[in-house]
Amino acid sequence: MLVEQSCGQRLHWLSGRELTAQHEWHVLHTNSRQEKVLSETLAAMGVAHYLPLVSQTRFYGKRKARVEMPLFAGYVFLHGTLEEVYEADRTGRVARIIHVVDQEQLDQELNNVHLALSKNAELSRYPLLKSGVKVEVRSGPFRGLQGVIESWSRGDLLYLRVAMLGTAARMQIDASLLDPLS
Repeated sequence: MLVEQSCGQRLHWLSGRELTAQHEWHVLHTNSRQEKVLSETLAAMGVAHYLPLVSQTRFYGKRKARVEMPLFAGYVFLHGTLEEVYEADRTGRVARIIHVVDQEQLDQELNNVHLALSKNAELSRYPLLKSGVKVEVRSGPFRGLQGVIESWSRGDLLYLRVAMLGTAARMQIDASLLDPLS
C-alpha cells in the first residue's frame, strides 16, 4: 500500500494515521480541470489520496514552460472512509464517485504507477491493452514493477494497467530486464 508522502505526485498520507477496515480506495471522477484543486483541498482536510502527475512542456505563445499534469485526467484516488468520500463530494469538484470492487488490484496498480513515477519514468496515458504478456522488472531502478507488454518482439514498451479506468500508462524499458509472470 502507498504509505509515503511525496509532493511531486500529490500522494498525500498522514504519517501515523491509523488505517482501519473502513478505509478503502474510492475513485473520484472530477469536474473538468479540477484534479489539482481537489487534491489540495483533500490535503488541507487531512484526507489520504493519490494524484499521479507527469511533467509536460507547454507553449504559451513564444514562451515555453514545464507544467505538471494529471496522468489520468479527470480522476483522483481517495483512500479513506465513506464519510471522507462524502466530504470530498461536498467540495463541488467531484462529478461522480466510482466504487472500487477489487481493492487489492487497484492498490497494486497504483503502487506500480507510483514506483514508476518515483523513479522518474516518463509515462504517457495509453488505451488499455486487451491482451499481452504479464511481466515484472527483475533489476534496475524499476525492480519489482509489474506490467504488460504486447509481445516479446515489442518488449521495449511496458504498460502499467489501471483496469478500473480502462486505461494504462506506457513507458519505455529495456526488454532484457523483464521476466514473464505466470
